[in-house]
Amino acid sequence: MRRLERTALAAAALAILALAPVRLFAAEGVRPKGAGQYVDITPVGVPVVVDGRLVNYVFVDVRVNLTASADSPKLREREPYFRDALVRLAHRTPFTRYDDFTRVDETRLKAAVFAASVAIAGPGAVRSVDILSQTPQKRSGLPKPKLAGAR
Repeated sequence: MRRLERTALAAAALAILALAPVRLFAAEGVRPKGAGQYVDITPVGVPVVVDGRLVNYVFVDVRVNLTASADSPKLREREPYFRDALVRLAHRTPFTRYDDFTRVDETRLKAAVFAASVAIAGPGAVRSVDILSQTPQKRSGLPKPKLAGAR
């Protein structure tokens, strides 16, 4: 009989917990720790093209920083659009550095991704763009850069 009572009490407690509304945050609009105002784009292979010839790919990890008023959860759902824009931009006009074929031209890449991000997120939603990392596919066997000492 004791076992049956304990089982019934446990079932009743679980039923009450299941029916109770779950509040994740104390106040409306409070974001969980660690969720910042940004959208991380899945790493993308950006081609490095020299004299019309593909010589390398550089995998870039890009973060689009949002303004405080932007709806970051909604914009994170649009990450595939940001990634698609980056791929299209990189293949239309490669961000090749002519002094180093293992890196991309960060200034041009940031400017292009910023413009595309504003078009996707809307005006006033994008604060800046950061390149978190660049990882080349090949580090050796590349042609010698023509402007090796220029930068």
